[in-house]
This record gives sequence, C-alpha cells and structure tokens, in this order.
Amino acid sequence: MKRHIVLVGLPGAGKTTVGKLVGEKLGTQVIDIDAVVVRKMQMPVARIFAEHGEAKFRAAEAESMRQVVSGQPVVVTPGGGWVAQPGALEETRETCFLVYLKTMATTAAKRSADYGRPLLMSEDPLGKMRELLKDREPFYTQAHATVNADTKSPAALADEVVQLARTHAGW
Repeated sequence: MKRHIVLVGLPGAGKTTVGKLVGEKLGTQVIDIDAVVVRKMQMPVARIFAEHGEAKFRAAEAESMRQVVSGQPVVVTPGGGWVAQPGALEETRETCFLVYLKTMATTAAKRSADYGRPLLMSEDPLGKMRELLKDREPFYTQAHATVNADTKSPAALADEVVQLARTHAGW
C-alpha cells in the first residue's frame, strides 16, 4: 500500500527543498502544510503567531494535515513543530511514512537565519534552535526512518528519501 511521504525535522533541516525534489523524482504533488495554513488564514505564519498565537496556528496546521493525508498519497512537508503536537504521530502512522531529516541545531539555525521564522525571532536564535531540538527530537526519532541532513546536498537527501519511499512506502 502506497503511503504519504512526510518529512519532519527542525526548521532549516531542508524539508521544503528536499520535499520538492522528492516530489519531482516520484512524479507526485508536494504539499507544504505551512502554505496551506497561510492560504486558509490569509496571512503569513509570522502574523498568525503574532495575532492569534501558536495554539491557533497549531490547530490550523493539524486540521490541514488531517485533510491532506486523507487524500491520495503525496509528499508532505509540515512545519518543524507539527510532529510534537499531541496525537500527530498516532494520527499519521498508518497512512504516512515519516522521514526525519536530522540536523544539528547549529546547521538548522544557520540555514533558517534569513527566513523570519516566528519561533526563532529571539535574542539568541541558536539557543532557541537548541531548545527546539531538545524538545522535539524525542518525536522526530519516532519517524520510520532517519537521514542525516547536515552534510549531504538536497539532491543526495532526495535520492535517499526516494529510495526509502520505494523500499518501505509502496512507491
């Protein structure tokens, strides 16, 4: 049975970039959950956080994820915090193959520096990234597979994810 390919990991791990390449290689659609939420709420993620708070964003994110994974299998790139939300793993384990793009906090912080991510807007973005990793890694490591995203190119990571999709997720 073909399952959705869901990429999880810290902000800056490469979920969006690698996801697009995986989608191209598998000939399937790629759905960025943040983009779905932005369309639904008609405002950027940073503004959603500022005006409505993280809880409202997470609720919209969870609902968007449920809708996406109820359809035909695709590549899905949720935000870095989705997997740590209550019930997220349990709701997707049967229909999705989760791949953890593992990266060090320093690498993720460096890659995220220019994107204005709401949870990283602080005096110490690296410290915040380390805190996110500490809080979220217990969830990330529950993915079906882990690939090291620190030193490989996006193309090499995509090849690895595609191989996993073909051998473990019915692609």
